[in-house]
Amino acid sequence: MDIFSEKTILTVGRLTALLRGVLEENFEHLWVQGEVSNLSYPSSGHCYFTLKDSDAQLRCVMFKSAAKNLKFRLTDGMSLIVRGRISVYDQRGEYQLICEYVEPDGVGALQTAFVQMKEKLAGEGLFAEAHKISLPRFPRKIGVITSPTGAAIHDILNVLKRRFASLEVLLYPVRVQGEGSALEIARAIDEMNRLAEVDVVIVGRGGGSLEDLWAFNEEVVARAVYRSKIPVISAVGHETDWTICDFVADLRAPTPSAAAELVIASAAELRNQVEALSRRLQRSVENLLVSHFKQVQSLRRAIHDPRTMLGHLAQRTDDLSGRLDMGLRVAVSSRREHFMRLHDALLHNEPKGRVEALRQRVELLSVRSEGLLRQRLELLRQRFCDNTARLEVLSPLKTLARGYVIASQSDGTVVTEAGLLETGELLLLRFYQGQALCRVESLDACKT
Repeated sequence: MDIFSEKTILTVGRLTALLRGVLEENFEHLWVQGEVSNLSYPSSGHCYFTLKDSDAQLRCVMFKSAAKNLKFRLTDGMSLIVRGRISVYDQRGEYQLICEYVEPDGVGALQTAFVQMKEKLAGEGLFAEAHKISLPRFPRKIGVITSPTGAAIHDILNVLKRRFASLEVLLYPVRVQGEGSALEIARAIDEMNRLAEVDVVIVGRGGGSLEDLWAFNEEVVARAVYRSKIPVISAVGHETDWTICDFVADLRAPTPSAAAELVIASAAELRNQVEALSRRLQRSVENLLVSHFKQVQSLRRAIHDPRTMLGHLAQRTDDLSGRLDMGLRVAVSSRREHFMRLHDALLHNEPKGRVEALRQRVELLSVRSEGLLRQRLELLRQRFCDNTARLEVLSPLKTLARGYVIASQSDGTVVTEAGLLETGELLLLRFYQGQALCRVESLDACKT
């Protein structure tokens, strides 16, 4: 059927599916170069971004299955070379590049991942010198984490046997390259710390390409080395090979053989050091004995006849004894005189005499106070009597007793003039004894 005939009507979904088929059949394996923009890492694990140049832009998606294999992290502005296939996203009707492999333009993916990991861990302080642990001078047991069949373990054992044959070595066999090798190395470091049987740990392998050494650039290995409480020597590859493990480790050895040389001095070197120290000690002891002998000789010459010295000391003792006796007599006499002065002063200031004098003074003051009090009371009594007499003379009751009355209106106002009253008004008359209520019947307001 001709899908483009005039009688054929396509749905949007059908047309989009046809276009997707055409694009996927004709653009199945592509290599595209461009600059990253609009980068997004959602929680699904997929990666979305846009590749652009000066002429156009292309939407890209890298699904989780491919994104998890990336050795480095994409960033906006990064120039990439991408391998993938063209498809159409039906829901938006847009074509997009489904990315299967990504590498930085001009720099290898592993090298970019190495630089990114180094910058990240350096920023977190994993390379700080303050965190590094000093190696023990005389370790009793060495731990080695490497492949049991590689050249590294043989080089380490040969060097240790030659330098210090009696040193114990504990091997923890691991894979040193390939999928899952980084996790094995990290677990081995943690297990060495858990067992706590060794004094120092050598982690490493022989030389190889960047891909071969990549397990020692993994973050999981770096963090295991960082949290190790046992000093770690990194011995990965050759002298020119550098890994993330080298930067985190407490000490970096250029080769596994060099790590074995660094971990402990050879028995011959130690023996020579001991012999040299023994000779220095012997010379020091001999010089010290000679010096003490000369000092004893000098003291012997300075010592006189003990009998003469004892005589002088006896004479000195007698002299000091006499001076002591005289000093005691003077001191006792001085103390006796001082005591007598204090005794006389105490008798002079005897409390009994002072108490008697104070008692007599108190009695005198008591008599005087009693007399003054009587005079004062008599004066106040006489004054009271005088004031009482004056009050009786001025008392209104005396006037009422002579037949006078006090008239007051209903509001209590005392009436002094008849003109202030009205006929029929009630008056209260107060007598010397008792009172009466009266009514005004008539008024005579004439003045007298």
